[in-house]
Amino acid sequence: MQFIDQAVIQVEAGKGGDGIVAFRREKYVPAGGPSGGNGGRGGSIIFLAVENLQTLLDFRYNHLFKAENGGRGGPNNCTGANGKDLIIEVPCGTAIYDASTGALLEDLITPGQRFRAAEGGKGGLGNQHFLSNRNRAPEYALPGLAGEAKVLRLELKLLAEVGIIGLPNAGKSTLISSLSAARPKIADYPFTTLIPNLGVVRKPTGDGTVFADIPGLIEGASHGAGLGYDFLRHIERTRVLLHLVDATSEDVVGDFMTIQQELKAYGRGLAERPQILALNKIDAVDRETVDLEALATELNHRSYAKVFLISAVTRTGLEPLLQEIWGILDQINAAEEVEV
Repeated sequence: MQFIDQAVIQVEAGKGGDGIVAFRREKYVPAGGPSGGNGGRGGSIIFLAVENLQTLLDFRYNHLFKAENGGRGGPNNCTGANGKDLIIEVPCGTAIYDASTGALLEDLITPGQRFRAAEGGKGGLGNQHFLSNRNRAPEYALPGLAGEAKVLRLELKLLAEVGIIGLPNAGKSTLISSLSAARPKIADYPFTTLIPNLGVVRKPTGDGTVFADIPGLIEGASHGAGLGYDFLRHIERTRVLLHLVDATSEDVVGDFMTIQQELKAYGRGLAERPQILALNKIDAVDRETVDLEALATELNHRSYAKVFLISAVTRTGLEPLLQEIWGILDQINAAEEVEV
């Protein structure tokens, strides 16, 4: 399945049905009268957030969505049928923007959440509506109004509580496969991961927490370099950032600073997000030439974040790391409950 997280579509709500001109013609009724019915309302365009979708692939080739027009009014004061609303299902986490202004119209996060993006046109009035003492036989009716038409930009932002970030080959995919049942493609060359990977990690209480492996961050990612700009948006919803640094790198501190600078350049509060540091691949480090504790101390001084020494491959140090993550999430949840 292809991972598509952006799409531009055109939506058109249904046109309202026309009102009609009609008169009663009944036997033994000496004075008939206008009886033209009103047109029905046009169908609206409604977005619905669902859990069984993970991508915007359905919008890759289908760019135009039109709702049903309202029915024409009928004789004997019959109102035309309302047009059927068009329900468009999107993944939870889809943000809907006005493509012309860039304004955020709605953020669909909760399953079952709906958003009426384009309102159907109002039905026209039939001639019976214009009956008055001065005009006993109106011979005109109104046409239905056009429905709203918009060009929308859909943007999917993953719903994950923990975002795993770091340079390519830091071991993000390996870590998420060690912590969860996710089985991402893993290799020893850059940009193995071309799509964000999601994995559910179980707490001791049994509750599941979604971790996201965010790919493609390199120097200049916030300005479009590599794959990073396309996936930085997926970090926006995360509550905690787990920054993975390759302990076997020739410049561990430089690697750490590269990602920090990209988070700051991207903005949207990512640099201020609670962050945990993990020096990964300690099983492959020559302890005689590399002082891991000194590196951890240096990173702690630069970030004020707690630093963990781990190996995703051998699962060394993962339990203390998870305990720290659970503690931070519990603090965030407690703070949110107090605010409410």
